[in-house]
Amino acid sequence: MLASPWDAAKHMESAAALAKELRNWTEVIDFYRRASELYMQCDRPQPASDSLAKAARALEDALPDDAVQLYTDACVILEDDGKEQMAFDLYRAAASIYVKLEKFTDAATFLLRLGLAADKCNARNSQCKAYLSAIIVYLYAHDLKQAEKCYNDCSQ
Repeated sequence: MLASPWDAAKHMESAAALAKELRNWTEVIDFYRRASELYMQCDRPQPASDSLAKAARALEDALPDDAVQLYTDACVILEDDGKEQMAFDLYRAAASIYVKLEKFTDAATFLLRLGLAADKCNARNSQCKAYLSAIIVYLYAHDLKQAEKCYNDCSQ
């Protein structure tokens, strides 16, 4: 009604915060997603991604699978904008949820995605940490063959 997608997005985020206090998780998802869409209408991918990340953080304990999907969507927005370095924490958060859910293969996959994003940004330390973390996750899951394969791939 204000003809301002930016202001509408801010109001959607406020509504999402209220829904979070009421523990109405489906509305939290809906409002933050709508806010993200409105930010994208303003050609503002960073706030759009941040909005999805806020939703994911709110849902980590209540709906972890939805939280991972929101983190994934937030990462995709930043990747599409060429700002992978802004998504590093989002990759780690998603991997952390997967580890808590004991979905180790998915966690390692997300850590490998982080490694690829770090490579694009020439962030060697982050890249090495991500690859090492993926190897550790595979070892923790007792998947020695995949850990060795990951090590060999990363060594090249």
